[in-house]
Amino acid sequence: MTETTDPAGDPGYPEHWEADVVLADGGTVHLRPTSRNDTDALRAMHARMSDRTRYLRYFAAVRDISDRQLSVFTDVDHDSTVGMVAVLGDELIAAGTYHRIAGTAEAEVAFVVEDAHQRRGLGSILLEHLAAAAQERGLRRFTAEVLADNPQMLRVFTDAGYAVTREFGDGVLEVEFDIAPTDASRAVMYSRERRSEARSIERLMSPTSVAVIGASNDPTKLGHAVLANLLRSGFTGPIYPVHPEARAVQSIRAYPDVRDIPGEVDLAVIAVPAPSVADVVASCQAKGVHGLVVVTAGFAEVGSDGAAAQRAMVARARANGMRVLGPNCLGLINTDPATRLNATLAPRVPPAGRVGFFCQSGALGIAILADAAQRGLGLSSFASAGNRADVSGNDLMQYWYDDPRTDVVLLYLESFGNPRKFARLARALARRKPVIALKSGRHALVSPGLTASSATVSDSAVATLFAQSGVIRVDTLAEGFDVAVLLSTQPVPAGSRVAVIGNSTALGVLALDACLEQGLTVSGGAPLDLGVGVEPPMLALAVRAAVDDPEVDAVVVVYVPPVAIPGQQHAAALLSAVTGAEKPVVSTFLAVEGLPAQLAVPDPGAADVAPGEKRPAGRGSVPSYSTPERAVAALARATRYGAWRRRDAGVLARPVGIDEARARRLVDRWRAVDPLEHELTVDRRVELLSCYGIPVLEYRVARSVDEAVTGAGDIGYPVVVKVADETFRHRDDRIGVRVDLADAAEVADAYGDLAALGDPTCYVQAMAARDRATVSTVCGVRADPSFGALVWFGLGGMATELLDDRAYRAVPLTDADAADLIDGPRASPLLHGYRGSEPVSVPALRDLALRLSALADDLPEIIELTLRPVLAGPAGISVTGTAGRLGPPPRYLDATRRMR
Repeated sequence: MTETTDPAGDPGYPEHWEADVVLADGGTVHLRPTSRNDTDALRAMHARMSDRTRYLRYFAAVRDISDRQLSVFTDVDHDSTVGMVAVLGDELIAAGTYHRIAGTAEAEVAFVVEDAHQRRGLGSILLEHLAAAAQERGLRRFTAEVLADNPQMLRVFTDAGYAVTREFGDGVLEVEFDIAPTDASRAVMYSRERRSEARSIERLMSPTSVAVIGASNDPTKLGHAVLANLLRSGFTGPIYPVHPEARAVQSIRAYPDVRDIPGEVDLAVIAVPAPSVADVVASCQAKGVHGLVVVTAGFAEVGSDGAAAQRAMVARARANGMRVLGPNCLGLINTDPATRLNATLAPRVPPAGRVGFFCQSGALGIAILADAAQRGLGLSSFASAGNRADVSGNDLMQYWYDDPRTDVVLLYLESFGNPRKFARLARALARRKPVIALKSGRHALVSPGLTASSATVSDSAVATLFAQSGVIRVDTLAEGFDVAVLLSTQPVPAGSRVAVIGNSTALGVLALDACLEQGLTVSGGAPLDLGVGVEPPMLALAVRAAVDDPEVDAVVVVYVPPVAIPGQQHAAALLSAVTGAEKPVVSTFLAVEGLPAQLAVPDPGAADVAPGEKRPAGRGSVPSYSTPERAVAALARATRYGAWRRRDAGVLARPVGIDEARARRLVDRWRAVDPLEHELTVDRRVELLSCYGIPVLEYRVARSVDEAVTGAGDIGYPVVVKVADETFRHRDDRIGVRVDLADAAEVADAYGDLAALGDPTCYVQAMAARDRATVSTVCGVRADPSFGALVWFGLGGMATELLDDRAYRAVPLTDADAADLIDGPRASPLLHGYRGSEPVSVPALRDLALRLSALADDLPEIIELTLRPVLAGPAGISVTGTAGRLGPPPRYLDATRRMR
C-alpha cells in the first residue's frame, strides 16, 4: 500500500501501518498512526486514566493534560516523530510514540494504556508496531525512560525478546535495545500471536450464551435451522432467539433486538438478509457481544458492492473487539460436553472425537459433515469460514495447537489468505499433531466470495508448502477421512515395515501390491495367509505376534469371513490382540467402512454423553476400509508423516561471507533508476551474487574477434566462448557454446562460428575443471506473487526439463531444508556416485542453496534469479551462467503483528 493522505488531510499519512490486532484475551482493536484530529479523543482517554497511570507515564502528578503534552502524540511527521493509537469502538484506549534522537539512528519510545485495558497486551503490541515503523524509517535502536516503581512497563521491554541494557539514576531506569528482530524476539512474537489468536477462537467455540438473530418459526429459513440445531445439540448455556415481531420462536421466548436480551451474549449467529446485517452488527457492538457467526449470503460472492459491505462489516466488528466467522458460512461446532454447540445449518453432525475440522465451503459443508458422520469420524470441533472475511484456517490452527481435545487437524481449503503464515503455523502444528489438507481448485478459479481475501498460489508452491511444513496432502475428501480416522485412533508409524495378515490370498496380494506401490516394505516379503476358515484365537495369535515383532512397524489385517459366519468373534479377537499396541493396525474387515462397533474402543474422555447417544470411538479402535488399497494408502501417508516428524527440523542457517548491506544498496540504486520489472545485466547479476559469496567464473564480454582473443588472454587458457543469446546457449546440441579452447586461433574460430548465428555479443569465460564425475545442475530463486520466494534445484539436461524434475523449498531455508532440496529431484542419485562414479560435492550445493535463500529473503525485489549451469564435481561447484529480473517486491502476507 502506498503512502497517502489520511481523511484529516495529513500529508504522508502511512496508511499501510494501520492494522487490526488480536489482544491477549482474544478481543480485537484497530491500530493506526495518530492524526491531528486525535487531540480531543486523546484528552478523553487521559481523563479516564487513574492518577497513578498518568504519574507513571509523565513522572509527575498530572490532573489535566496540557495541549503541549498532547502534541507529543499528534505533532508527528510519520518519519522522525511517529505516533500510534489503539481504537476500540469510538474511543482511543492506548497510545505510543517514538521520537528520533537528532543525528542518530536511535529514537526514544513511550506509550500509555488506559487502566481498563491494561494487561491485555496493548503495550507489547504498540512496541512491536512502533519498532516495525522505525525500522522502515531507517532506525536501529530504541531508548526509553521508566520509573523504577513501574515494573509492568519494564516487563513490556524485557519480555519482548530484545537484548535490553539498563542504567539506573534518580529512580529512573534508562532502557536501551536494538529493534532488529532476533530469534528470541521472533519467538516471543509468535508465542504471543498464538495465544491471542487461540483465545479469540476459544471465545467463538466456547460461548456461555448464544443469540440467534433472525431466528424463525418458518422451517425454510436459515434462522429456523440454526436455532433447531442449537436446541438439538443440547447447548449448555442459554439460547436467545431474536425476532422483531414474534413473542416466541420454536417455543422459546424471543426478543425484538439483541440489546433487549437481559443477560450477556457471548456469541451471535446472524441469519438476517444481507442489507440488515450492518444494523445487526451495530446492535451487537452496543450489547458487547464477543463473536459473530454470519451465515447470511449476499456479500463478496455477489460482486463489488457485496465485497464493500463485507469489508465494512468486518472493520466495524474488529474495531469493537469482535471476531467474525463468515459471512456465507455453515457455522461452527464444538462437541465438548461442557459446551455442546452446533451453531450450523447442518442437521446431521459427526459424533464427538479427536479431529478438528476446518472447511471453507458453506454449501458443501453439510454434505461433508454428513459423510464424516457416516464414517464415524469423531470431531472435537468444526468451523466453516465461508467467504473468510475474518476468521481463517490459520486462526483455527492456532486454536488447535494447544487444544487438549484435538489430536488430528483436517483442512479442506479452497484458497490461501495468508500462505506464508500458513506455512509457518502448519510446520509448528505438524510437529505436535498430524495436519491433513485437501487443497481444491488445482484447475479452477477461486470462488468469488474468497477472491478478495485470497492469494493465488501455484500448485508447485502448494506442494512445496505442504511438503516442507509436514502437512499430509490428500487429493480427495475420502482420502482425508481415511487418514484422519487412522491417525485419530492409532499411533503414527515408526517406520515403513508392514506385516500383512489375512484369510484370503487374493486380498493379501492386493495389500502386498499396494504396499510396494506406496514404498512400504512387506515383512517376510509376502502376506501371511491364515486360511479362509481361520479360528478367532489363531487370528489373534498371528496379529499379536506381528505387533510384538521388532521388525514390524505396522500391521494390515484383511479379513472376509466365509458364508454364514458373522465375524463378531474374529473382531473381538482382533481387538484384544492389539490392545495396548504401540504400532498402528488397520484393516479391511468385512468390507465395513470407518469404525465398526465391533472394533471400536470407547473414548474414556467422552463419558458424559447424552441419553441414547453412542459413545465415540477412542484411541486403540481399529479402523476398517472397504478395500486393502485404501487401507494401505492411508497407512503410507501416515508413515511418510512419521518420517518427516522424526527428522531433525534443522536450524535457520545463514552462511558466512554475506554482505547484505552492500546488496541492499545495489538493489535500491538500480530500482531508483528503473522501479519497474526489468532484466538485470550480467554484470549486475555477478555483482549481486558476489555479495552473497557466490562467485561466477571469470568472464569477458566480447563483441568482436579482437575482444574475444584479448579477453581469453586476460583470463588464461583454456576458455569457453558462448553466445549471449540463451536460446542458442542452452540448446541440447550446444550449438551456442564452444569449450576447451586452448589458444587464440581456436578462440577466433569459435567467435566467428557463434557470431554467424546472428548475435555478435559473446562471453569468453574461464573453463571449469571437468572430469567424468562432473554433473551439470541448475538452481535459482523465484518469487511467487503471493506466497513469497522459493528456491529451486534440478539437474541439467533436456529430459530433466521435459519431466520438470525439480525440487522446491520456501524461503527461509533451514539446513535440513537445503539437504532436502538437493536430494529432492528424482535424478539426484547422479550426485551421489551413480553406478560407480565419484560423488560430487553435495555440501557445496547445499551451501549454495542456503546462500540463495538468504539472498531471496533479504531482497524480495529479486523476481527471478537462475544459475545455469552450475557444474558440480568432487572438489566443488562452478557457477558458469546466470539470468535474472528485478522489480517491485511481491505482496508478502505473513505479518505477525496484524490480522489479514
